[in-house]
Amino acid sequence: MSDLSIRTISADEHGAYVAARPSASFLQTPGWAAVKSEWKAESLGWYDPANPAELVGAGLVLYRQMPKVKRYLAYLPEGPVIDWDAVDLGRYLRPLAAHLQEHGAFGVRMGPPVATRRWGAKTIKDAIASGQQPKLGDVRADVIEPSGATVAAQLRALGWKAPKAGEGFAAGQPQYVFQVPLAGRTQEDLLKGMNQLWRRNIKKAEKAGVEVTQGGPEDLKAFHALYVETAERDHFTPRPLPYFVKMLDAMANQPAGCCDFRIYNAYHQGDLVASTIWVRVGGHSWYSYGASSTAKRDVRGSNAIQWRMMADALAAGASVYDLRGITDTLDPNDPHVGLIQFKVGTGGEAVEYVGEWDLPLNKALYTAFDLYMRRR
Repeated sequence: MSDLSIRTISADEHGAYVAARPSASFLQTPGWAAVKSEWKAESLGWYDPANPAELVGAGLVLYRQMPKVKRYLAYLPEGPVIDWDAVDLGRYLRPLAAHLQEHGAFGVRMGPPVATRRWGAKTIKDAIASGQQPKLGDVRADVIEPSGATVAAQLRALGWKAPKAGEGFAAGQPQYVFQVPLAGRTQEDLLKGMNQLWRRNIKKAEKAGVEVTQGGPEDLKAFHALYVETAERDHFTPRPLPYFVKMLDAMANQPAGCCDFRIYNAYHQGDLVASTIWVRVGGHSWYSYGASSTAKRDVRGSNAIQWRMMADALAAGASVYDLRGITDTLDPNDPHVGLIQFKVGTGGEAVEYVGEWDLPLNKALYTAFDLYMRRR
């Protein structure tokens, strides 16, 4: 079979294609380009020469310029949106590489949305308790996805390289995430799947009078103030308020049906105790950002707001509620393990993806850019 053709498409074409898919990352929606406005962006579409009018794949490419040189790293976060089960992925990826090279790319990075392994909540809980396996990747998986190995083998054969953990260009998307499957389940099923502490905390929040409401743009400042408080407490660098304003505007102005973006607030006696950002594209919903107050932690606003978002994802027809990234540490003495334990309490599963793969198009520039990103 011949390779597919590829060309720039409009945001509306791109958005309509993504909206018609059962699942796609919100990082691959055309609106995400406006969030990452410091990068140059392009919407790409794949077409079959046998039927040149039919769009068979789409991708958002972000171009990051190399310092002092008009050459770029081309990045497709959690994408592109193509048929990853294709017998020959080269039909998609060869024309992609050629197009990006023509547009000045010295290298390509992409994150295929393809799972490799899954671990259930009980397996993770037991591994943490034993203290014998400090890394999730060392624990025997409950499910091994055959498509993961197939895609990885094809990528290697096509010259793509899988970055080693902790190496390569800075800041990609997480390889390990935590998800709660929703398909075919009821709210009762979800509650039963949670551990006793989670169920107790949800009831405790309800008894304490915690109210969870869906907010709007006017709530962004309050969300951000709480988010900064959370960052100081948990020792991470917060994003500035304009980033979230840009994110809300970009997601709200997507082509019709492409993306659902919401702010949730949890109040106790008029005090904001938790605030979160929720996103849905097709059957996939995400807990994207969250914040909670140091005061009144005993009213369990974080549990209440997560339960509301999960229930709303179910009501919206989502098949997955995604709590986003986790580290792969299971060491009981590692401070990061607390976040994993919080997410494990939902009764979901840890999912490993194939990770972000690189294709050097100009090896000298690719190596130079990698060194630059490591030293920043």
